[in-house]
Amino acid sequence: MMDESCIFCKIAAGEIPSKTLYEDEEFKVILDLGPATKGHALILPKNHYRDLFDLPEEEAQKAMILTKKMALRMRERLACDGFNLVQNNEEVAGQTVFHFHIHLIPRYEGDGQVIGWKPGKPGDAELEEIRKLIVEE
Repeated sequence: MMDESCIFCKIAAGEIPSKTLYEDEEFKVILDLGPATKGHALILPKNHYRDLFDLPEEEAQKAMILTKKMALRMRERLACDGFNLVQNNEEVAGQTVFHFHIHLIPRYEGDGQVIGWKPGKPGDAELEEIRKLIVEE
């Protein structure tokens, strides 16, 4: 299933050229055109899923297995010092293309990138309240 208005669907289908690192029947891995670091790549399912919430469990499993495979290969070939895996869902979380994808970002000592957040300081009562909201029926 493809969304005719989705740029990632068009890339995955080969309608728009890309620098492809890997491709099979279900996924395409391409270099990001606006990379955070050398080797920044995107894992795209060929089927259109808006985000993680839309992605079937079986596809999620396959995506993570492919992510590990690509990260290991990229670490070996690019000699990076670390890796960030980034997957955004919804605009408020930084998603700009509404087709599920995973960013593979090789990290290099002194690369100047900052990918993170400011840690909060919740108290024990707040953490317990959140825990109960999530786990209790």
